[in-house]
Amino acid sequence: MATFTTRDDVQIYFKDWGPRDGQPVVFSHGWPLSADSWESQMFFLASHGYRVIAHDRRGHGRSSQPWDGNDMDHYADDLAQLLEHLDIQGAALFGFSTGGGEVARYIGRHGTARVKKAGLISAVPPLMLKTADNPGGLPIEVFDGLRAGSIKDRSQLYKDIAGGPFFGFNREGATPSQGMIDSFWAQGMWGGHKNTYDSIAAFSATDFREDLKKFDVPTLIVHGDDDQIVPIDAAGRSSAQLVKNSKLIVYPGAPHGLTDTHKDKLNQDLLDFLKS
Repeated sequence: MATFTTRDDVQIYFKDWGPRDGQPVVFSHGWPLSADSWESQMFFLASHGYRVIAHDRRGHGRSSQPWDGNDMDHYADDLAQLLEHLDIQGAALFGFSTGGGEVARYIGRHGTARVKKAGLISAVPPLMLKTADNPGGLPIEVFDGLRAGSIKDRSQLYKDIAGGPFFGFNREGATPSQGMIDSFWAQGMWGGHKNTYDSIAAFSATDFREDLKKFDVPTLIVHGDDDQIVPIDAAGRSSAQLVKNSKLIVYPGAPHGLTDTHKDKLNQDLLDFLKS
């Protein structure tokens, strides 16, 4: 497997597909998933001549499972070290859900010297948690419920999330895909228990507002207006107000997991953005 070791001795797995001389596109995945969740977009863009790279976040997928360091600062630093390891220049960084937070914190901490464009897809920024100065966020009880479900039976929790709100399969008239549900569950169960548990706080309580203000590259924001996991008003629309030179594309009726449910449209939108 392709791996590298971070400065704090964590082994990170990554995929590196497509022509080596293609423009690099780097993907950061959501919770509790792995790089596999981006495979439709990676296959499509690699087939169009792009070099596509995705890693398993520390504690997820095939990467090692450190007890500590399961927070956005470490996630962003791991991403920085991946780009350094591969000597990536002029990259487009795309982050889905939690991965959008990782991309935001990367730019906030490391700047855009290696970055040409960015994309936030169903992403968690600016701040998911409801606070005094973020009244549109979700109450802490939502995330406490995820933590309780993870402790009680995280396998069932992942099945319930995938079979319900993540892909919108709980909506009237929806036709659930057992394949999508099984893939979500399998990716989640590859992750470490402590790592995925800690990551709930990382994606929900991290404030990315100052990070978004540091974006200085063209940025694509894609969000479904029926996202039951990361509501569009508190996330995509709010991020679009903070990121200079951003373009918001709203997918009517789309759920959180639109990288699968709306993959053909998303693939084309990403390609168009990369070519623009």
